[in-house]
Amino acid sequence: MSAADLIQEAFAEHSATVARFQDQCSGVIAAMGEQTVSCLRAGGKICFFGNGGSAADSQHLAAEFVVRFSRNRRGLPSMAFTTDTSILTACANDFGFEAVFARQVEALCRPGDIVVGISTSGNSGNVVAALELARREGITTFAFTGEKGGACARWADLVLAVPSPVTARVQECHLIAGHLICDLAELAFAGTKSLISGS
Repeated sequence: MSAADLIQEAFAEHSATVARFQDQCSGVIAAMGEQTVSCLRAGGKICFFGNGGSAADSQHLAAEFVVRFSRNRRGLPSMAFTTDTSILTACANDFGFEAVFARQVEALCRPGDIVVGISTSGNSGNVVAALELARREGITTFAFTGEKGGACARWADLVLAVPSPVTARVQECHLIAGHLICDLAELAFAGTKSLISGS
């Protein structure tokens, strides 16, 4: 396969996946946005976690909430459970890698918060464990997954299941959804004053 053929095939697959994603998932994205706004207005926070590329997406989306997406407004409380290497390595060493996100849910989250577990397969053990604990503790749970939902779907109040078996396409749609949820939240807080000079 030539480079041109590979690129054309990837763009075609992306476009077809996004079209299905729009048709099948717009409603759940809107519901996630609505619940996110309600959570933030009530003083809650949004917590993201995942592995590999999903860890990077967690950090990306938390940054959009805390800093900004496209509008100036006050910072919105959000965090990624993938950024503190001391917590991650201590927990993995003492309790095992499957506990690294659940331990942070236990320590840092309360009812009124939202946790967002990101797993393209829907079956990442540490993501499933964190969603399960959050659900048991009465914390709202969102799952970003691939087409089958996996074990994450069992413990999520809302499931964003991208209609594709291809990891790259799933990740691309996860980012679209995350940006839309950020945009909806930011719109609700547009014009709120920041304590930071000039914003």
